[in-house]
Parts: sequence; C-alpha cells; structure tokens
Amino acid sequence: MTSNQAITQTHPTITILGAGAMGSAILDGLLAEGRFAREFRVTNRRRDSLLLPWPAGVTAFSTEDDRNANRAAVEGAELVLLGVKPSMVDDLLAEIADALEPGAVVVSLAAGVTTAMMESFLPEHVAVVRSMSNTPAGVGFGMTAIARGSRVSDAQFELVGRMFRAVGEVLVLPEEKLDAVTAVSGSGPAYVYYMIESFARTAADMGFTQAEAETLVTETFRGAVELLRASGKSPERLRLDVTSPGGTTERAIGVLENADLSATFAAAIAAAAARSKEMSAGR
Repeated sequence: MTSNQAITQTHPTITILGAGAMGSAILDGLLAEGRFAREFRVTNRRRDSLLLPWPAGVTAFSTEDDRNANRAAVEGAELVLLGVKPSMVDDLLAEIADALEPGAVVVSLAAGVTTAMMESFLPEHVAVVRSMSNTPAGVGFGMTAIARGSRVSDAQFELVGRMFRAVGEVLVLPEEKLDAVTAVSGSGPAYVYYMIESFARTAADMGFTQAEAETLVTETFRGAVELLRASGKSPERLRLDVTSPGGTTERAIGVLENADLSATFAAAIAAAAARSKEMSAGR
C-alpha cells in the first residue's frame, strides 16, 4: 500500500493495541456509529479476551497465545491506536515499528506520551498524532483533543479527526496544552462520577433507597447538562436562575462556597496536569 492510498481511505482498517477502558470505549463508539471503519483489529494480552462475543468486523489477537500478535494486527492498518499504559508505549512502538505500512498513522490514547517520543521509535514513513479522549466516546459523547506530529500530513490529520468526530466532539490544539486537557476532560468523567457517588450516598443517607437515590441524582446531572447545552446560557446564569434569595439552594451553595469548592477543584486538576507532565518527561 502506498502512502497516498493509506491517507485517502474512506473506510480505513483500525487497529487498537490494548483494549483497555479507553481503547474499548472508542471501539464501542465506532461500532455503534457503524460507518467510519472497514475493519477493526484488537489486541489483548490475555487469551480469555478472545472468548468475548466480538461483533462482525472485529478480529481479536492475544499476545498470550502469539508473541507476534501486535505485529500481525498492524499489518495493512491505516490507523493504529495505542491503548496500552503510558509505561508500555515505548516497548510497543519498538515492537511494531517495522511492521507498519507506509502512510500509516499511529495515534496515542495514553496520557503523557509525546509526539516526539513516538516519532523517535518509528520510521519516517509513519506519522503520529497525540490524542486525549475520554470514555463517553463509547456512547458517542466523547471529548477528544488532538495534536499533530511533525510528519503527519493534512489528509492524515483529517482522517484522525474524522475518526474521533464519529464518537463525539474534537478540539485541535497545540501539543503543549494536552497535559491540561488530560486533567480537565481526560480525567474529567471520573470527577463527575465521584460527585454523583457522593451525592447519591448522601441521598441514601436521607432515607431514599439506593435505586431511588441513584435515579434522583443521575437524572438531575443529566437534565442539568442537557439544559446547559440547549439553553445557550452560562453555567453561572443557570445556577442563579435556581438560587432564589433566602431559599434552600442559596443555603446549600453557601456551604459549598465556605468549603472553597472552587479551590479544591483547581488543586485537583492542577495535580492531574502535573502528573501528566511528569509522565511526558518519563518519570
């Protein structure tokens, strides 16, 4: 396959090396979308992953059964997604480097993995893109930021962008912002789930059943986000719309402000961004 053929594929073959939480979410989202890719290949270390009811169009490889599984999975693939842990990326790139097709694009899904690091392991005819997505991609509501490597063409970069737009929203950003993206939206769903956990636990402590508490809280979060998206109003404006002077909401907001919730969020996100930078530096 020539480089030009690889970057003009309307329905590319996608290989996901390491179907962990993020790789599986993107696979689920693309399978549900159903139009973007021609074929999917997935690798896992354990053979029991092959027992899953993989849908048509997905071929699973186990490195436990075949030490060359990753190399076999990337042969002929236009897009290769790295879904392994950051500490495993350099060994994986060294393993697959000479098996990649000319014109293939390698996309990192891992925090802290820079384009320069990826390019240092790969031949000149392979392009790289750094991405930071999140698990709502599995249901078509992912938020992904992408940054281009030095060798990626406009056509290749657009192909990567189209892939992520098939499972949600995409922002094209300079690479120096990707550590902050990791902290805000990459890890962001976990912050939301943590708040829902805490909120639902409090509701259950007030006498609701666990099912009642989870319904009350989950639908409140869902409704608030949908109203924010649909109304065109700012979060502050919508908060003030609910906060009547002297009312129950004002009393609750006062408690949150006294606890300096904004500073707590700032500290948490800064800690996540700092960790991403540490991983980028190989620490």
